[in-house]
Amino acid sequence: MAKILPFQGVRPTRDKVSLVSCRSFEDYTTVELAYLLDYNPFSFLHVLHPAYVNPQKVTSDKRFKMVAAKLKDFKKENILVKEEKPIFYLYQIQTKSHVFTGIIAGTTLEDYNDNVILKHEDTLEYRVKLFKEYLDFSKFNTEPVLMMYPDQEDINIWIDNFKQSRPIYDFSTVEKERHTLWKIDNDAEIEWLCSKFEQVDKMYIADGHHRFASANMLQQEDPENQRGHNNSVMTYLISENNIKIYEFNRIIHDLNNHTKEEFLELLNQKFLVENKEQQLWKPTQKMEFGMYLDGDFYALKLKEKKKTNDILQQLDAQILYDEVLHPILGLDDLRNDARIDYIPGNESIVTIKEMVDDGEYEVGFMLYPTNVEEIKKVADNNLIMPPKSTYIEPKFMNGLLIYEI
Repeated sequence: MAKILPFQGVRPTRDKVSLVSCRSFEDYTTVELAYLLDYNPFSFLHVLHPAYVNPQKVTSDKRFKMVAAKLKDFKKENILVKEEKPIFYLYQIQTKSHVFTGIIAGTTLEDYNDNVILKHEDTLEYRVKLFKEYLDFSKFNTEPVLMMYPDQEDINIWIDNFKQSRPIYDFSTVEKERHTLWKIDNDAEIEWLCSKFEQVDKMYIADGHHRFASANMLQQEDPENQRGHNNSVMTYLISENNIKIYEFNRIIHDLNNHTKEEFLELLNQKFLVENKEQQLWKPTQKMEFGMYLDGDFYALKLKEKKKTNDILQQLDAQILYDEVLHPILGLDDLRNDARIDYIPGNESIVTIKEMVDDGEYEVGFMLYPTNVEEIKKVADNNLIMPPKSTYIEPKFMNGLLIYEI
């Protein structure tokens, strides 16, 4: 049974929400950051990176303390306010092509450790430790873990009805996204939602594995909770039918000392290779791969489709690694090898063409997206997907809700 928790969120005042909320720090160019930090005193970027001018001169623990201090400043200046009692939120993100709607709530580390909450991605220890230190010093998080739950018709109906009420926020961003947030503060509705999720056997982390792992590490280091942490994590709960899964495409710097002709001949041993020339071709089904090489697009189709009960061996990302990236291009560690980079599938394949044409990369590969059932099978069997198998939307705005721990 899954347990969800209401919480006392800290959030911008209604008049400042569009000025406070921001994308992740890494999403901005240097010019964009400089402009926002110089001309928007309300941007939550001031909280997240108060030492942005000379970050290399500030130790991580000092920077995290500065983050905590800046959050207090925002609260003192009434840029941010705290709810009067623990509640839930309903949050909708409307992009150019999709509408995502889900419930923001706390989920427990107990469920995480008892495998009620399941994962499908590996984590990097140094990133987990770094974010654990951030949580310990700053005492808050503003980016919820994206969590999938099995589609529930009664919850869907409730959401549709609740959306008819007046939201506390409804604003658009320069990325042409519309963000709408409702407070769920009625005790009866909070209790009903808790009871509905108690009937859910499993939930799946879609995005945010490091955040959950960091909170868990912090709790394990302080089992008596002497530092006063809240042993739960802010989560954006969304029906598995409402998420959007993109592939991560691969671009490689070189052909591992093969000539173009040698490389194509090696591919021909395993694939039907069709030159699509200038057609912007992407795979349309599993076990197909697109390739861009030396000015031409290619369709690669496995000559013999794999017949195996091994869940990982059925994944296109694993097949590409087993048949091409490792044996032909000599790539071993897909997470750390400097010869390979990744382009999320929500970007046009023209991006791959341009990067290869510029000469920095020799070849690009386009994959067919993983689906929800594949993610669940991997998680249910306590397995880990190959690195960069999925790019999942929606993405949350920073500073929209703050979860104090």
